[in-house]
Amino acid sequence: MKLDEQLKEELIGEIKTYLAEELDIEIGGFDAQFFLEFLERRLACHYYNQGLADALHAAEAKMAEVGDLVYELEQSPAQ
Repeated sequence: MKLDEQLKEELIGEIKTYLAEELDIEIGGFDAQFFLEFLERRLACHYYNQGLADALHAAEAKMAEVGDLVYELEQSPAQ
């Protein structure tokens, strides 16, 4: 996965700000970039996979709804 350069720069800035404000740790742009790349390598796939699982669950739920609607449309033979 490749991040847009502008987004990457924004995220690097947010990492630097977060570490400075919340943990009183000052880091430079390169260190923040390396940290972001570490997070991408180690965490991104887990969020991606969870997103896929959530999408599959949502699609399965909608297909069940469609199945119910089709069942409601079924007609019995005339007597």
